[in-house]
Amino acid sequence: MAGKKRPLVVITRKLPDPVETRMRELFDARLNVEDRPMTQPELVAAVKEADVLVPTITDHIDAALIAQAGENLKLIANFGNGVDKIDVAAAAKKGITVTNTPNVLTEDTADMTMALMLAVPRRLAEGANVLTGEKKWAGWSPTWMLGRRIWGKRLGIVGMGRIGTAVARRAKAFGLSIHYHNRHRVLPAVEDELEATYWESLDQMLARMDIISVNCPSTPATFHLLSARRLALMQPTAYIVNTARGDIIDEESLIKLIQDGKIAGAGLDVYEHEPALNSKLLKLAHKGKVVLLPHMGSATLEGRIDMGEKVIINIRAFFDGHRPPDRVLPLRT
Repeated sequence: MAGKKRPLVVITRKLPDPVETRMRELFDARLNVEDRPMTQPELVAAVKEADVLVPTITDHIDAALIAQAGENLKLIANFGNGVDKIDVAAAAKKGITVTNTPNVLTEDTADMTMALMLAVPRRLAEGANVLTGEKKWAGWSPTWMLGRRIWGKRLGIVGMGRIGTAVARRAKAFGLSIHYHNRHRVLPAVEDELEATYWESLDQMLARMDIISVNCPSTPATFHLLSARRLALMQPTAYIVNTARGDIIDEESLIKLIQDGKIAGAGLDVYEHEPALNSKLLKLAHKGKVVLLPHMGSATLEGRIDMGEKVIINIRAFFDGHRPPDRVLPLRT
């Protein structure tokens, strides 16, 4: 972009310092120093003025907002892999390209999934709270704080993409039997490596697993994919872990089933109405039935810097007249 006017890039949230420094070196970057979600009027002002908008998961870039975009806005370079909060079709109709940051958070999210898979059956949060609570720990006892082992159990993965496959590799090393449901069967070599069993029927898989891991993207087709009916198929000794998106699970139905002892527990990093949290989940957490995390699945410094670098590459490619490597097409959302 040497010799050209630097594009005005509006970044909706604070990013890691190395990313922001590089943004300012390359572009006319407008940063969000306060790191608070932009209000709707602020987003409207941003799309009217910017050449590039860099939103995050906290921003709703819907058709109404895109309709108010100025003529200069040609690129929405999402800081994140999921584009469920961006109306990609509306952007395409207005001649605005959308990009994302795929393939950089796979390992971090898989790590957190595995952590929750261990935390819930082994009662890690409860155990940690014993030592930091008001009561003094009385010491070890043979029958106290008994959890359930995960070795030898059946893991059912809903969504065998990059993250689901990474979870499967970790889980296999922990001695779990790998099962999965996906829109398409994975390559035979991957199935052989993981000794994975494919289930065409999600219902049949849910009824037979000890642990369910949700790793599919949020799309209109996956909204409440784990509905009240499907959740009721799970065994009363089974656990469910979700590090994907909250609206894939019917959260209210999940809560009711756990309350009634029809599902053993859950490890959740995402929520249907986040950042709002259902108060019933908090009560279940106090009872040790669920482990709740504040959307930390991809929260590593390395991962966030990698995401920022992808955003920068997409912006530079676009303004150098090339197709951005991570362009998102409407039919793929």
